[in-house]
Amino acid sequence: MNKATGHEKPQNPLSLLSLGAQITARRKVLKVRAQSCAGAAGISRVTLHRIEKGEPSVNVGAYLQVCEALGLHLALLPLGSQELGQGKKLKKESASNIDMPHIRIRDYPQLKALAWQLKADMLLTDDEAIGIYERNKRFLDLNQIDDQERVLMKRLIATKGMERLLV
Repeated sequence: MNKATGHEKPQNPLSLLSLGAQITARRKVLKVRAQSCAGAAGISRVTLHRIEKGEPSVNVGAYLQVCEALGLHLALLPLGSQELGQGKKLKKESASNIDMPHIRIRDYPQLKALAWQLKADMLLTDDEAIGIYERNKRFLDLNQIDDQERVLMKRLIATKGMERLLV
C-alpha cells in the first residue's frame, strides 16, 4: 500500500516478469556483467536492474536495446500461444534445423574474437551469430577472415539478409 496515495502498488504484469527473467538468464548464461550489458545497450545499470525485475515503467525501447545487446529476438505472440518463461518444453527438432544452435564459436576466428566473453565451445544459432557480427562489424578484420568463416558469413547473408555486412 502506498502511504502517500492510499492505493495498492500495481503488480508487474506476468509477461514483463517473465521477460525480465529471460533477459537475466540470458545475461548470466553469456556471463556478461550487468554493468557491461547496460553499457552495450546504452542504458544505466539501474535501468537494466529495473528491466530484469520486469518493471512496466521502463521504456519499451530500453527493453529492446537490452534484448539486442544480448542477441535476443523479441517477438509478439498471440495470447494463448506458448508464453514466455512458463517452462513449456520445445518440440524436439532435427539437428539440421538452423534455428538450433550449431555454430561453434571456436571454429570461426573472427567470431571468436568478436564474442570474446563467450566460451569458445559454445554453440550459436544463425540469428545469434548474425547479431554478434552485426553489432561488432566495426571490429571485424576482413583480412583475417578464413575461407570457412567467409562461407559461413555468405550463407548468413544469403539466408538471413545481413546486407550491411561486407565479406
